[in-house]
Amino acid sequence: MKPMNLYNNLLSEFEKAQLGYATIAIIAQSCIGAIAAMMILKYESSPFLMLPLLFVVTLLCLGFNMSVLIHWKPRPMFNTLIASLLFSILMIVVYMI
Repeated sequence: MKPMNLYNNLLSEFEKAQLGYATIAIIAQSCIGAIAAMMILKYESSPFLMLPLLFVVTLLCLGFNMSVLIHWKPRPMFNTLIASLLFSILMIVVYMI
């Protein structure tokens, strides 16, 4: 399946039950973001690298939570969720290696 087809299918499913999926997504992305933050803090690297990465993880997680609270349209809310999850998972993978 092409990435854009997958994205469009997931987005249309998210739009059908936005409130339910957003509630589940808050829990999931908050847990994954917390794991990413823990990994960043666990491996004490340079503060000039660690603090900006921690800031971005926190900003993306809070950004999605904010988008749910202010009832954004489904597309920007879904895009924020994807950005938050991808960056957090990237940080987890990078710090596990």
